[in-house]
Amino acid sequence: MSLPACKTLLLNLDQGVLHLTLNRPESRNAMSPEMLADIEAVFASIAGDEAVRAVVLRGAGGHFCAGADLKSMMAGGMKSPAPGEADPIAGINRAFGTMLRAVQRAPQVVIAVCEGAVLGGGFGLACVSDIAFAHTDAKFGMPETTRGLPPAQIAPFVVERIGLTQARRLALTGAQLRGAEALRLGLVHESFADEVELQAKLADSLKQVLGCAPKANAVTKAILLNVGKLDMEQVLDDAAAKFAACVRGPEAPEGITAFMQKRSPKWAQ
Repeated sequence: MSLPACKTLLLNLDQGVLHLTLNRPESRNAMSPEMLADIEAVFASIAGDEAVRAVVLRGAGGHFCAGADLKSMMAGGMKSPAPGEADPIAGINRAFGTMLRAVQRAPQVVIAVCEGAVLGGGFGLACVSDIAFAHTDAKFGMPETTRGLPPAQIAPFVVERIGLTQARRLALTGAQLRGAEALRLGLVHESFADEVELQAKLADSLKQVLGCAPKANAVTKAILLNVGKLDMEQVLDDAAAKFAACVRGPEAPEGITAFMQKRSPKWAQ
């Protein structure tokens, strides 16, 4: 597996963990169309690679992501497209949703490290992670409505993450919250006060993730993401088929044997 060349990201694959750093610190890692394409390309390249067990998302320069790069969005002008032509502004906006779905559907465990600005698209990116850590002073929010815009692509993912009631309050006020409140709302799972505490908690979570079989984790994530999207009978039928495939696959025999022999399974060694 070879990772794509990216101008807006820093990539480091270390013992099955891909560290993906948003690297536009001069703009607090605001997402340009190029960054969206880079993120999509990376997740496409690792989609079928079980050697990549987890992805850690972080931002360079002390900020996670300040949202969309509005300058690049407006660079194409505000003129309406001619009949039959694609709307360039709608296309740029829709690209955010495409990127978020790619991250959400990744078979790997996605961990977000939220610090500094976690706004707009950055807020949405945190919402599609499987595990999220927040610095106690991190600033979360959806400021789009204060700019005269709707949080069009991130809103559905925020609703899925924290529920409709809280999402409505945040989206319709542009209110911002700190790491402790993000933890209370269930947006993130743990908070940290400094780099030492973060690294200890991150190492503990990664140890737990790597103790799980990669295929079983990917299948489990797919089952969880079907809930609310499919009829429950379909969810359960699909889950039963996935369970049977796992029983007949290589991981279950190894995992059960390791449990009975009181040793770690091969994937955790």
